Amino acid sequence: MEEPRIKVGICDRYPEIKVRFNGAYRTNVGFLTGEFIARPEGKGVVLSDAFGREVIRRPEIHLAAERKATFSLGEVTVGVRFHWERREEQTFTGDLRFLPAGEGTITAVNEIPVEDYLVSVVSSEMNGEAPFAFLKAHAIASRSWLVAMLRRGGKPRGERDRPETASRSEEEIIRWYDREDHDRFDVCADDHCQRYQGIASQAAGRAAEAVRETRGVFLIRDGEICDARYHKACGGLTEDYATCWEEKKIPYLSHVSDSAKPYPPIRTEGEAERWILSCPDVHCCTRDRDLLKRILPVSDRETADFFRWQVSYMREELEGILRAKTGIDFGVLHGLVPLERGPSGRIRRLRIDGSKKTMIVGKELEIRRWLSPSHLYSSAFIVSAHRSPSGVPSRFTLLGAGWGHGVGLCQIGAAVMAEKGYTAEEILRHYFRGAALVKRY
Repeated sequence: MEEPRIKVGICDRYPEIKVRFNGAYRTNVGFLTGEFIARPEGKGVVLSDAFGREVIRRPEIHLAAERKATFSLGEVTVGVRFHWERREEQTFTGDLRFLPAGEGTITAVNEIPVEDYLVSVVSSEMNGEAPFAFLKAHAIASRSWLVAMLRRGGKPRGERDRPETASRSEEEIIRWYDREDHDRFDVCADDHCQRYQGIASQAAGRAAEAVRETRGVFLIRDGEICDARYHKACGGLTEDYATCWEEKKIPYLSHVSDSAKPYPPIRTEGEAERWILSCPDVHCCTRDRDLLKRILPVSDRETADFFRWQVSYMREELEGILRAKTGIDFGVLHGLVPLERGPSGRIRRLRIDGSKKTMIVGKELEIRRWLSPSHLYSSAFIVSAHRSPSGVPSRFTLLGAGWGHGVGLCQIGAAVMAEKGYTAEEILRHYFRGAALVKRY
């Protein structure tokens, strides 16, 4: 097996893209340096210089990096539709393509070897100053997820991709998000696939060393590269694959305790309430601010309540969110009733009771979307309703646990394990049961 090259969609469907070439980039008309603007034109793309003079016009434009050259893109949106969404300039190595994307938009695609890509992923997902064993574990997990996805035919499975619907009726919608329709590149640069935010985050830390030391190493189970999912914080118990995606059992994506001590899976509403209202002795329950500063990138440090969290809505506010997100008028909202949970406490099926409409929704990400202007941190929550003397709710409070889908590697838990002296292999064997580490190139 040889090291693959990867096509990463950085800016997808933008009306125009500003680019700065920091060093020489080779094109069919010679070498370019400096600032340019790419815009759609008919069925192709036009690249103009800073004075508006046309430089290249082609169906698509390919710019090849000369030695040590980089390119910077302005106003790149990161955290798309998540609560940390923002725009920033980012700088990348490798080649650059501008492709027409239809409807007066274009896409910027970065072509780069997988190992170079992973250096940015590891240092974008987490802080490069995190414990070194954790950075190595993350490099192996990210490499495994990527190549497993490529071998499935180039359709990545991420938290926010094209929806798959298991059932839809007047009473129930069960939906998950299991394939991104990336027809112009292999992966996007955002949380839908893996964060890929350029070289700025690589300036400090040991991410590059972690990738180099694990070069070509994969998680393998039954001869196949593992689809190694990960999330920010499990809340104490990781989740089963089927809670979030199709009804399929994947042994290495089954629930485990985020601790050396085994905790039983959540089976009842009473157990869910006791678990979510507790502070168990688990790895991702850390209040060490210095450690969190070394683990988390700046944008993630804004989410301080990742282990146990609370969201409160006035009833009318939540009714408005549900109308905006679903197009359904539930009328007066009477209740949110969990019907089925996974072993981490994440809700798989939730019943929404209203005066005009009652509807069951799943799976976990669809629940998180319906009940928030962006996303709830997770679907592991219990519901507290404050009611007026007439019995009609006036406020709903969601008390929750964890951040993300909960399947596979718990990033904060794994980093805490590394801080406690666990090796990269021990961390990966803990979260991906039955998997082995194998060097393939």
